[in-house]
Amino acid sequence: MDESDARPWKRKRDLPRLPRAWYQGRAWVFWTHTVDKRATGWLDDRFHLRFRELLLHAQAREHLACPLYVLMPDHIHLIWMGCWETSDQILAGRYLRGQLNKLLHPSRLQKQPHDHVVRESEREASSFGGSWNYVARNPLRAGLVDTWQDYPFLGALIPGFAGLKPAATDFFHSFWRAHSAFTERIKRLREGESTS
Repeated sequence: MDESDARPWKRKRDLPRLPRAWYQGRAWVFWTHTVDKRATGWLDDRFHLRFRELLLHAQAREHLACPLYVLMPDHIHLIWMGCWETSDQILAGRYLRGQLNKLLHPSRLQKQPHDHVVRESEREASSFGGSWNYVARNPLRAGLVDTWQDYPFLGALIPGFAGLKPAATDFFHSFWRAHSAFTERIKRLREGESTS
């Protein structure tokens, strides 16, 4: 995506958004989904397990990887990476938010999430790692834990690759290896479709 095309589009009373193409393909986006009226009381082990299931389905539908999610008492941080040219984070987000609103009932998510599209210049290991660390340390800054690694409601997810643990010392090595394998698997599947 050419950064000169970054003209925001906006519907009445919505947060400004970049053109839809910025959320498609191999886009990297930091998302924050806030519960309406900052409602709390919904976050527990059961919600976390159900969230992971819904996240997995959203990602499988749109070929996305998630190097980090953090479930806070009144909002959710999520980093998504598109793994194929047809990946669409708007569609994945619409699906995930619809399912989460059912799960959160009678609470619900605010009308629109906040996002930050990671530009090419921000994808350097040091820049991305700093942003990743900032999100991972949210529970620590909120006083919920003594170390962010102890927070039970965070994780990473790539469809078909169980066991990614953000607190592990070799996490980034494991994540990038799984990300490469996932992207290769999608490529092989897509190539098989084009020859059928």
